[in-house]
Amino acid sequence: MRLTRCGHACVRLEQDGVVIVIDPGSYSDPHALDGAHAVLVTHEHVDHFAEPVLRAAAEADPALRIWANRSVADQLAGFGGGRVTVVGDGDAFDIEGVGVEAHGELHAVVHPDLPRVTNVGFLVGDTDAATVFHPGDSFTVPARPVDTLLLPVHGPWSKTGEVIDYARETKARSALSIHDGGLSESGNALADTMLDECLKDVGTDYQRVAAGSGIELT
Repeated sequence: MRLTRCGHACVRLEQDGVVIVIDPGSYSDPHALDGAHAVLVTHEHVDHFAEPVLRAAAEADPALRIWANRSVADQLAGFGGGRVTVVGDGDAFDIEGVGVEAHGELHAVVHPDLPRVTNVGFLVGDTDAATVFHPGDSFTVPARPVDTLLLPVHGPWSKTGEVIDYARETKARSALSIHDGGLSESGNALADTMLDECLKDVGTDYQRVAAGSGIELT
């Protein structure tokens, strides 16, 4: 499987010719959806879900399929033909031979005064040795092993210590940085230093993949 960072929380996964894009939002590369077969959306916040962009891509490609929670699906009404599928915690489905599972229910708490929205993470891959988990804006730990964790490095709902504890609890073989659009270059460098130091002791290899860059997951 090949993973390409498309900015902030958006990634492209390519396996056996199948292209799956997760969370194409307002901070994403505008070409993130080019040639995609399927889109997975964790939740409705604009840095994960740019409704006009996704709608335009779906209108341009009648074969494009979308899986998301109910609140996102409701904003994409009108396509018909089962092109938008509502999923929630515990659901499993197949995208042209690539297995996907949905894990989690709610966005992490930003502040008690702010309502929590639905958030579903996606575990992509058919075996424990080749799974990639995108948690969206949550600290959800899937019920089965994760090989590669897409680790939200920074957000208004987290602090670095919580990010470290989440990665340690998940126990993935590797962790790749996502959700870093709110950090400066120096902020990212500081986060990288702390994450690398605190995760290597538990056997998780942390790595930053720059926006626009790709990596082979083996």
